[in-house]
Amino acid sequence: MTPSFKRASFGCRVLRFALFFAVMKTLRLPIAIQQAVMRSLRDNLARANQHLDRNYPEPKLVYQQRGTAAGTAWLERYEIRLNPTLLLENAQAFTDEVVPHELAHLLVWKHFGRVPPHGKEWKWMMESVLGIPARRTHQFALDSLARNTFPYRCRCQLHQLTVRRHNRVRRGETEYRCVHCGETLRPEPQTD
Repeated sequence: MTPSFKRASFGCRVLRFALFFAVMKTLRLPIAIQQAVMRSLRDNLARANQHLDRNYPEPKLVYQQRGTAAGTAWLERYEIRLNPTLLLENAQAFTDEVVPHELAHLLVWKHFGRVPPHGKEWKWMMESVLGIPARRTHQFALDSLARNTFPYRCRCQLHQLTVRRHNRVRRGETEYRCVHCGETLRPEPQTD
């Protein structure tokens, strides 16, 4: 064996271990919930295809959404990502609202092209085509989502920035402003 082959082999073992660890950390969803989600996706897609007189394909479904978002629609990939933690805790609401919400984004993109995410086209797709109230955000409890946040202050209130935003501020890549007073957010001094 050449030294470069040994290094490559070791790198593959490290990669396999990392993938194994990532899979072990992934939340396992009961098959009944996955089937309900798929049924919701297929029923809503069939309803839209019939109403629009189209034959749009079934999008890919991925259970890897992180953070506080219930789901996201990846237009170019034609993919729906769902938050497994929130799905497990709110299965019925996901099948009734979240799956159609994200599907509507993909259908709008296919049908109209690039338009504002929650604009009139999306609202029409939700209400007229899918027959579901067009709500932009969910009201799920977020207590179970482990979130490290960092306190930042402006002139009018205390804000909690996510780890990602906090790190971007620390690296000098960006700054955030309060939507109410317009002041730049500053880290709250740590008191221990």
